[in-house]
Amino acid sequence: MVTLKFSMKINAPREKVWRALWDDQAYREWTSVFTAGSYAKSDWKEGSRIDFLNPGGSGIFAIIDKLIPNTQMTFKHQGEVKNGEDITGGEWNGAVESYFLSDENGQTVLNTELQTTDDFQKYFKDVFPKAMEALKQIAER
Repeated sequence: MVTLKFSMKINAPREKVWRALWDDQAYREWTSVFTAGSYAKSDWKEGSRIDFLNPGGSGIFAIIDKLIPNTQMTFKHQGEVKNGEDITGGEWNGAVESYFLSDENGQTVLNTELQTTDDFQKYFKDVFPKAMEALKQIAER
């Protein structure tokens, strides 16, 4: 696994950035950069399962490993969902994805860390900044 790090300053309070990250409609909007129609299914509680799915219902599933409202969200990936069935293990098993929010000079700083496979490294280096830019636009509305 390779860990990629991204950072962005957003002209909005942390609470608004948090909502842009995780509220259903906003989440669907900024993650459409990865796959149009992407969505997440969870009760959004620490220790709970979260499914990151495409419109066909396939994707990956994780556990919400750490949740500090308006400050940190960390997912620990467990496997894939294919045709409505869990496939545990695989190349994403154990990969960690984290989002950290902090304040700096009246702005919110979003730092993300994403563990990925060598095969997906180029893809995420290209697409993740575009997703963060979409998120920034949502939060700054």
